[in-house]
Amino acid sequence: MKQEDKKYIARNKKANFDYFVLSTYEAGIALRGTEIKSIRQGRANLKDSYCEFDNGELYVHGMHISPYEQGNIFNHDPMRLKKLLMHKREIMSLFGKTKQDGLTLIPLSLYFNGPRVKVELGLCRGKKNYDKRETIAKKQAAREMEVRLKQRNQ
Repeated sequence: MKQEDKKYIARNKKANFDYFVLSTYEAGIALRGTEIKSIRQGRANLKDSYCEFDNGELYVHGMHISPYEQGNIFNHDPMRLKKLLMHKREIMSLFGKTKQDGLTLIPLSLYFNGPRVKVELGLCRGKKNYDKRETIAKKQAAREMEVRLKQRNQ
């Protein structure tokens, strides 16, 4: 699928700072009616979220979807566990990789793929503090180069 076809709702920017993303996967997500309405308003947050396996199923912990403002007493809990929808063999493959290699599944983004909401999962390895400092140094160097190029072109 082309990058232009995806309409992003939320991205986990902190994940790229805290982890090395080794590979990415796409999964569906089981949501309730008021959650979809809230997501359509762009009221979702992936910061500090992660995935866990439970009885052969995959769940997202820590994903915050704000309650729908025009909802009623049947509004959802913003921090409830959300089930991810993937094929069984994909789930078992990811389970093996996370248990054997010490990797983590992190939701990287939440987006619309047509009428459905999808989650992009990253199979990640945690960064050490010196890796994070290296990332910050690269970003600062890139910013300085941009500023100097702008000054030179003026």
